[in-house]
Amino acid sequence: MHPLKKLFDHARRYRRDALLASVYSIANKLFDILPEVLIGVAVDVVVSRQDSFLARLGFVDVKVQLVVLGVLTVAIWGFESLFEYLYSVKWRRLAQDLQHDMRLEAYRHVQQLEMAWFEQKKSGQLMAVMNDDINQMERFLNGGANSILQVLSSTVLVSAVFFALSPSLAALALAPVPLILYGAFWFQKRLAPRYAAVREAAGDINARLANNLSGIATIKSYAAEEFEAAHVEAASLAYRDKNGAAIRFSSAITPVIRIAILAGFVTTLVYGGWMTLSGELAVGSYSVLVFLTQRLLWPLTGLAEIADLYQRSMASIERVLQLVDTPIGIPYAGRALPREAVAGAVEFRAVDFSYTGAAPTLSGVDLTIRAGETVGIVGSTGSGKSTLVKLLLRFYTPQRGAILLDGEDIGSAKLQDLRRLIGYVSQEPFLTDGSVADNIAYGTPDATRADVEAAARAAEAHDFIARLPQGYDTEVGERGQRLSGGQRQRIALARAILKNPPVLILDEATSAVDNETEAAIQRSLAHVARGRTTIVIAHRLSTVRQADRIWVMEHGRIVETGDHDALVAQNGVYAGLWRLQTGESLAEA
Repeated sequence: MHPLKKLFDHARRYRRDALLASVYSIANKLFDILPEVLIGVAVDVVVSRQDSFLARLGFVDVKVQLVVLGVLTVAIWGFESLFEYLYSVKWRRLAQDLQHDMRLEAYRHVQQLEMAWFEQKKSGQLMAVMNDDINQMERFLNGGANSILQVLSSTVLVSAVFFALSPSLAALALAPVPLILYGAFWFQKRLAPRYAAVREAAGDINARLANNLSGIATIKSYAAEEFEAAHVEAASLAYRDKNGAAIRFSSAITPVIRIAILAGFVTTLVYGGWMTLSGELAVGSYSVLVFLTQRLLWPLTGLAEIADLYQRSMASIERVLQLVDTPIGIPYAGRALPREAVAGAVEFRAVDFSYTGAAPTLSGVDLTIRAGETVGIVGSTGSGKSTLVKLLLRFYTPQRGAILLDGEDIGSAKLQDLRRLIGYVSQEPFLTDGSVADNIAYGTPDATRADVEAAARAAEAHDFIARLPQGYDTEVGERGQRLSGGQRQRIALARAILKNPPVLILDEATSAVDNETEAAIQRSLAHVARGRTTIVIAHRLSTVRQADRIWVMEHGRIVETGDHDALVAQNGVYAGLWRLQTGESLAEA
């Protein structure tokens, strides 16, 4: 389907606005052409006097005819200005509304796509689509749509006047018009792949810049500024070269169109002059045709710019709509999961999972967590611990097996209901660019300040928050960069506590914090874990020492199960990890 038709299908609610804007554009062009007709009528008044066109309408006196011309001129210019204002406001408002809706629709859709999809994409490319490409669409609607309508309407209106005054001259003077239009579309069709390449190159630049800005600390610490500047330069040069190729091609349109225009104008000027001298064409009519030829043909040189803008926009619209049309791999619909009806029992049954194109991450995993139980999951890096959590949150879907919540398959549940039942604290928590209070209440919009403070106290975060310059109203900066890692972790824990979920997950939440922060999180955990299912994934075994049960994973399989003391006594994988972390020797064991 053509990108423009796709856009119209997505903009059904704005069809009335688009129709009104089109009517205003055509009306403006009608009144824009009429002054040239009035020039011919004025010449006719001066030359023919009492035999003029206006005289035949009842205005016999020449001075009265001139007054009538003056009144008509004022009226025509007034209406032309009015409709220019109306179409300008209407098209620009339509562009802004459609831009807003498309950006929001694209963003909402992207949020619902599964995590596996994001693994194949670069954030800079997505930013380019949702920002640059949608802005390009707005630029086309701001001016390009009106220009196309006015060129088409002026062609029809002027052609009608030409054929009314002199069919033979019209046939000759307007002969280049079909060639001009064909040439414009011929060029436009060949511009399409060039501008598609330009948009891809623009996305590559955005991806490179987004990646570098997010890793600016690493770039500085390794003195890699020049190295990364060379990468940005290479991406920018690629964009410049692709854009240059498109520009060189599009720039050839105008000279070609000018030659065709010259042929039409000279035909009217010379052949029309001969007809006037021989008495076949009135002087006033000749004046009208000369002026209208210029009014019709010269604006056609703008087809080059219009075709360029149109094709850039179509390339952008295609990318935006491809994004919007991306199928959602994990559906959001399903059976409701009311909070009060969920106890929090979790079960994995023979679960197999592998990431796209990767070796199996989980193989035949079976585990059962009773409601209200605190369990630990430990193992070496890459053993599959965090993957269990991602599957429970339905970031991914297992290739085999089932995951149950209170005995029901989570695959049949309403996705957002499921995720609202799970409090998740990751190793690198996300903080939004807002205040401390905003971040604790994130996802719980109806929370009061008292609720926020209670959650912060439970997470042992209240004391350090109170010492911040504005307390709970202190801005944390982008991604919480104004706070330490431990402070961000405790705010993330407070956020999960405020959510009051029946299932709480800490995914390596203490692996990157100091001992004091770990101890604070441990004390908080002992308090908040009561009455809820708590899953603690950890490298530090001290974090899970007090858990009711611990599962040990290796290479995607569960190799040991038991509490801390039982696992140490087994002298297996867990015991080896414990000795390694505590510094005990084998002899001491």
